[in-house]
Amino acid sequence: MARSLGLAAYLAFVRREPPILKDPGPPRPAGTLVWLHCADPARAASLARLGLRLAAQRGDVQLILTTPPGQPIAGPLPRGVSVVDSPSENPGDIRLFLDHWQPDVCLWLGPWLRPALIDAAHRRRVSLFLLDADEPALEHRRWRLVPEPIKGTLPLFDAILGHSTEAAARLSRLAPVLDRMHRSGPLLDESPALPCNGTDLEDLTQALGGRPVWLASQVHPDEVDTVLAAHRALLRLAHRTLLVIVPDEASAAPQLHEACRQQGWQVASWDDGDMPDARTQVLISEDKRELGLWYRIAPVSLIGGSLIAGEGGRNPFEAAALGSAVLYGPGVRNYLDSYSRLARAGAARIVKDADSLADALTMVSAPDKAAEMAHAGWEVVSEGAEVSDQIIALVQDALDAREAG
Repeated sequence: MARSLGLAAYLAFVRREPPILKDPGPPRPAGTLVWLHCADPARAASLARLGLRLAAQRGDVQLILTTPPGQPIAGPLPRGVSVVDSPSENPGDIRLFLDHWQPDVCLWLGPWLRPALIDAAHRRRVSLFLLDADEPALEHRRWRLVPEPIKGTLPLFDAILGHSTEAAARLSRLAPVLDRMHRSGPLLDESPALPCNGTDLEDLTQALGGRPVWLASQVHPDEVDTVLAAHRALLRLAHRTLLVIVPDEASAAPQLHEACRQQGWQVASWDDGDMPDARTQVLISEDKRELGLWYRIAPVSLIGGSLIAGEGGRNPFEAAALGSAVLYGPGVRNYLDSYSRLARAGAARIVKDADSLADALTMVSAPDKAAEMAHAGWEVVSEGAEVSDQIIALVQDALDAREAG
């Protein structure tokens, strides 16, 4: 494919960029290599989980992830994805990167495009997929007001997934890509349903006998006092309510037990084999691997790591996927898009302190309201799963064609 004049001019310009990639990274792993490029580092976890779903279904797939140079990933990524340095738009950098990694497929999560890197990958027959496409722009600031390189870059993708009908129409007006456009929803930070022990679920449900339950999930030690103060306020209106606390780290459990005892709470320990009785006010579960059980038991969950600064929040889709309405604090920068989508759908509600948490618990604990929020959360999670399935099917077809050809 001949390059457009706009793309050719851009490539001539960026040849003068200084190289930055001194070491391409560790040795390339054997097997199929899928390259994940996240132009918005805040969404890297969403892209990583998509790659892991593909790897789980395909088998023998290795994953690397890049972000724009100088833009590190803020939060943690799931295991199984290697973060490597991205090249600049300098052709020497790009050649070093592609010679070393030799990716088979690239999943590019916009909106910022890097035409020189995309063009070089295309010419090496890397299968390219542009995800969540809406209004693509050039990463290079000096070229952002010039649309011509974008017009020449979009046709280099094997498939473009516009996250709405309107987005697909805009992209097709910008470049002749209608033949590779796919209508898709937005890529969401999804989470598979966490497992639980069926016998424990049955026994615990019977022991609770219909008692109201709420969960404080993955709580940081500095959030404990806020959680307990809100629970005390809630008990004035619903005295039978049970609070389940899962600390963010199991090592914090002894301190949590002591804090509850000092405040006069009737405490039980799930890990010691305690089953809550009518007198139990707080149940502590140390192991985060039990969250699948607690999200199924609790109609309402406060997701910890969000009421204090510096933690960045925890994944809310784990709760939403299992029918638990979500409460959260303002500190959720690592999962901001996920919380925003749930909040817009009516599946999540923000709180700021013990008083607002108690008020939210009082409101959300009403069975009809909890069910309404849970259903909204399930719809958001289901939408994300459908989008991921669509992307994975396209990539599987591309990989099958490469192996056959």
